[in-house]
Amino acid sequence: MEENYRLIAKTLQSLEPVLAQELEALGATDIEEGRRMVSFAGSKEMLYKANYHLRTALRILRPIASFHASSPDELYEELRRLDWGQWMRPTDTFAFDTVVYSETFTHSKYAGYRAKDALADYFREKHGTRPMVRLDNPDLLFHIHISHEEATLALDSSGESLHKRGWRMAQTEAPMSEVLAAGILLMAGWSGETDFIDPMCGSGTLLVEAALIARGIAPGSFRKRGFAFQRWRDYDAELFEQIKVDHSGERTFAHHIYGSDSSMEAVQIARHNVRAAGLTDEITILHRSMQQCPAPEAPALIVTNPPYGERLRMRDAEELYSMIGERLKHNYAGSRAWILAYRPEHFDHIGLRHSARHKLLNGALECELRAYELFAGKRDDFKRRDRERDRAFRPERPRGERSERPRDERRDHRSTSDRPRRDWEERPRRDRDNRPRRDRDDRPRRDREDRPKRRYDFVDEGARERKQEGGKERTFAPRDEHRRPKRTSSPRPEGKPREERAGLWPNDRFKYRDEEGRERTRSRRFTPLQSFGSEGKDKE
Repeated sequence: MEENYRLIAKTLQSLEPVLAQELEALGATDIEEGRRMVSFAGSKEMLYKANYHLRTALRILRPIASFHASSPDELYEELRRLDWGQWMRPTDTFAFDTVVYSETFTHSKYAGYRAKDALADYFREKHGTRPMVRLDNPDLLFHIHISHEEATLALDSSGESLHKRGWRMAQTEAPMSEVLAAGILLMAGWSGETDFIDPMCGSGTLLVEAALIARGIAPGSFRKRGFAFQRWRDYDAELFEQIKVDHSGERTFAHHIYGSDSSMEAVQIARHNVRAAGLTDEITILHRSMQQCPAPEAPALIVTNPPYGERLRMRDAEELYSMIGERLKHNYAGSRAWILAYRPEHFDHIGLRHSARHKLLNGALECELRAYELFAGKRDDFKRRDRERDRAFRPERPRGERSERPRDERRDHRSTSDRPRRDWEERPRRDRDNRPRRDRDDRPRRDREDRPKRRYDFVDEGARERKQEGGKERTFAPRDEHRRPKRTSSPRPEGKPREERAGLWPNDRFKYRDEEGRERTRSRRFTPLQSFGSEGKDKE
């Protein structure tokens, strides 16, 4: 029985769930999703299959050592103790790829230099010679990942990145990655059950990847440089040959794939790539814009990557995405569309309501992928038809015995007899402030003696003494003359009219000179009180 060990598949951001589903379908076990990676357990056969069949993986790594390293010198000592002879020979070439998330290691290249020194010193001491460093396509590529003070050494089994399938002969200005294209198609649920349309195909990446998925062709079958594990000391050539000649996963494709582009140069490049992949029978590419594309005969899947970013001006982008929304609405009713764009306002110009969206990373740009359910007529009618269709296929729930009494005579007014009884009288009700209502008996009574007495601001202090003397009780009384506040200003003489200030307070007016030098008076601010004095202002 073959030995199982831990493996790591690296991928793009947001494609981890898609890669995990691929690994599960491939037969991997103990699958765990991480950040831009998915770890799993497998044997040497699973390692070969993962490199040959996975569509959304960038590299397959095999961790070979883990240790603690708090400084570059400690990293050197730990790597110096390893038995490098079990993985490589003195005549092999090597390189280190280092990723550092630590305050101790301030530069990732310096950590790679210390790792190179440890490997070279090991072979110089054991064999008197050392392997040579080769940055481009070395025999063995080692990955060092340092997180704080924990280091992991892994062996790269892929070599060149897996997104380089081998079928791309030419490319346009900004081509999409093959891994990203395959991930978008798998997220869209593409399996070859309908026609596929890309009205802005560019170099044809989505078209070729869609055909490979529909036919079940392994993406590694076009690779010319091979894989890094073919240069390992324990490479099993017979086992890998059995994996390559196994075509049990391939199938026939009963539908067709259509692509178009307004640029003749892009059309020629896409046709060249389709011929290199041997998929001319499945893919047809035409030189026409999206406005000129006819409506499909049957519902299809539309996936496209319109121009965006630095290649498109803002005004041109608004016109382009408005046209895309208009064409999708009137020309592709009954189909499903997936659009990848860079800015949220691009989707606003499309003018359609999306049914799903995902954040993706296209190179260095943070993009968004949105799905649209295209239909003719109103959205409410479309959703009503979906509900009726789901209701027809919904399993019928077993019901209990129905009551013979009329529904109006039932106490709980239940629509079905098998639902639990709900007593509305025992349901806790709340008032407007969301506080539970108290029972009627729990409210305070007016004749309760323990209620606090109300205190008043103006109380006759001598009322209590007069009551004791037999006088009439008077709870409220005006203040005495000597207790009243004194007037701060002199009273207005009788007969003198009140000065009209147009509803303004004295300190709310100030004088200024207009452009002609005349003296004017206006208010500092306007308040609701000033509206009552508009007549006085006109008199002035």
